[in-house]
Amino acid sequence: MRHLPLFELSIRTPRLELRLPSLAELDALGDRAAEGVHEAGFMPFFVPWTDASPDERARSTIQYHFRTWGAWTPESWGCEFAVFLDGEVIGSQGVTGKDFAITREVHTGSWIGQRFQGKGIGTEMRRAALHFAFNGLGARYARTEAFEDNLPSLGVTRKLGYREDGVEIHNRQGKPATTLRFRMSRDDWTPAEDVSIHGLEACLPLFGATSA
Repeated sequence: MRHLPLFELSIRTPRLELRLPSLAELDALGDRAAEGVHEAGFMPFFVPWTDASPDERARSTIQYHFRTWGAWTPESWGCEFAVFLDGEVIGSQGVTGKDFAITREVHTGSWIGQRFQGKGIGTEMRRAALHFAFNGLGARYARTEAFEDNLPSLGVTRKLGYREDGVEIHNRQGKPATTLRFRMSRDDWTPAEDVSIHGLEACLPLFGATSA
């Protein structure tokens, strides 16, 4: 797509490929959501999109990606990469930016199908996202946050070297819940030599970026 080269953009790690999905791959991502993302009775997301039937989870996943594509501007964008392991779509890694040309700051969020969890994939995905942000887009800061009882997400964040950045109280399904905020600066980032980015140059204006 000459006018929207985002679909030529990809990030590769030793095990994974991150890129925007085709329609068939987006349908498969919906299947992963339908299969399950977390244990029953636990909600790791600020928007409780998984609190729905399998069919509704699949459909809302597909619709969410359509919305991010349609709403994209250089001033406000959400790059929701599908994550592939051995050619199979297994989850999603998001990198979002608002007024990135000014702030040089991104926010990350992700999910993985439950049957693929516990294999270090979440860490590998986040390392890829950080490499994309700092080395590809020239970001100065990356932010993330998680509920204080979301131990897997917090484990990835702390392993990668983020600094704590405060707490916040959210309404989680009608009850107060504490989230922990984290921030990483470019100076704190450890470059990932085993991560490569492909097809970025033509996409840079769409991110409000020029070069790293």
